[in-house]
Amino acid sequence: MVSSADRAKRPARTSVWLESKAPPRGRRAEQPTGLDRDRITAVTVRMLDAEGLAGFSMRRLAAEMGVTAMSVYWYVDTKDDLLELALDAVFGEFPVPDRAEEGADWRDQLRELAVGYRRLLVAHPWVPSLIGMYLNIGPNALAFASTVQRVIRSTGLPLSRQSAGTSAVFQFVYGVGTIEGNFRKRCADAGMTLDDYYAEAMGATRQVPELTELFEEAEKVMAARGGDTVEEMLERDFDYALELVVAGIETMVERTRDTGEADPR
Repeated sequence: MVSSADRAKRPARTSVWLESKAPPRGRRAEQPTGLDRDRITAVTVRMLDAEGLAGFSMRRLAAEMGVTAMSVYWYVDTKDDLLELALDAVFGEFPVPDRAEEGADWRDQLRELAVGYRRLLVAHPWVPSLIGMYLNIGPNALAFASTVQRVIRSTGLPLSRQSAGTSAVFQFVYGVGTIEGNFRKRCADAGMTLDDYYAEAMGATRQVPELTELFEEAEKVMAARGGDTVEEMLERDFDYALELVVAGIETMVERTRDTGEADPR
């Protein structure tokens, strides 16, 4: 069993996917029936969606499943293991573009990946806090990363610029998805629709004299961008921002061709 202390000593080498994690063979008397790692992971995801990271614990998970905490430890060594499994599980929720699709355009595939990533972040507001904490080398995360690399490679960016191209797209989506996920959760926790929450928040801030000029300008921008609902505005902003990023990649590819930039040997 890998302890939390052991993980703290060697964090760069620690992953549930690098340890020997095969579930125990056979079944002992103290092990409950109907319990396996997939079921534990699925319940973990559901609890994290409902209560967030702050409300999650191994004890509460065990209670939710109607077993003892020690029963859960037959299948995972630590809470970190379980969070890493949950993180990889949600990466399997959206299909990645098919590399064998004939005549596929990298722009369409990149949009598909970006939209799916945003949807994942919004649906699971706890995910952004875990990204970067783990090596993310589970099968679903690796399938996503591999597809991203393939699509970015097909853009025509030189090898030395492809990492930056990936960051331009997916760090942008990470920021949008994190903020939107938090906003939607705040509205849900308040028992309000996006539109009602926005209207109430804007009404309250308008009462602050120091913010009058700022919000007058903000309202002009809101009116100009269109959309009858907050949902429509979020979609419109994301779609256009993504097009700006795609256009930026196209521009840099053309610039590379014009200047004859090559990868360093």
